[in-house]
Amino acid sequence: MNSMPERIRGALAALSPDYLAVRDDSALHAGHAGARDGGHYHVSIVSAAFAGRNRVARHRLVYDALGALMKNGIHALALDARTPDEASTPGEPTASH
Repeated sequence: MNSMPERIRGALAALSPDYLAVRDDSALHAGHAGARDGGHYHVSIVSAAFAGRNRVARHRLVYDALGALMKNGIHALALDARTPDEASTPGEPTASH
């Protein structure tokens, strides 16, 4: 079976990301009561699908793409969702991982 970060990457492929990084921060929250029902993850994603959308709309796109994982497997999700233009500043990632 795929790990949760792999499942997250697979689900977010629907947004055709130019860049996607998923970090599992679950170990940092060991013992947290809510963590029993799922892990803590950080997602950095760059996609043209975010163009013309505000932060809330971008997050909704990500949540929708993750679907059932948001209800079963993910307890907490930190997001950095940018367009390719926003990520083109020096030092920012723009290539797929």
